[in-house]
Amino acid sequence: MTGWVVFDYGEVICGRTTALPDLAATLGVPLAEFEPHYWRLRDAYDRGCADLEYWGGVGEALGVPVDESTSDRLTEIDIRGWSDVRESSLELLAGLSEAGVPLALLSNAPSSFARFAERQDWMRHFRVRVFSGDVGVAKPDAEIFELLVARLGVPAGDCVFFDDRQSNVDGARAAGLRAHVWDGADAARALL
Repeated sequence: MTGWVVFDYGEVICGRTTALPDLAATLGVPLAEFEPHYWRLRDAYDRGCADLEYWGGVGEALGVPVDESTSDRLTEIDIRGWSDVRESSLELLAGLSEAGVPLALLSNAPSSFARFAERQDWMRHFRVRVFSGDVGVAKPDAEIFELLVARLGVPAGDCVFFDDRQSNVDGARAAGLRAHVWDGADAARALL
């Protein structure tokens, strides 16, 4: 295996968020009403809008006012919900890192989550980290893959990329990366 291996974070390194019930309860609304707005407005959040802007938009859609204190509480709950890392993914990262394989992280995530992630022990495996909230562009846009490849300093074809979403894999392939839909650590290990 030569070249870089690039991983998405959400639903690759971690499981799906567990925070939606707590977030809905914090706003005092049923989960079934909350969840569509959480996902519908997420793209703007992942592209760099501020925490208060995102949670304020969710609140507005639900008819619930969100002040800065509530936004801070929701952000904390949201980060916690995305922080349950998969042991199998961590073992894969550690093995690749120990073997000298250069690893990068490319995640659609708000800047507040990026600051949390940077403090986690598993982050040491990644030589390059790109969070969409920090750069104002997100997968599957070509621009974020071009930015990644520029930071890696290698041709796009020298990068293997894993993501749980087909649309992001398609975007990566269109940008020249060798991209695969994440099917678990064992499948990735076999592919590599």
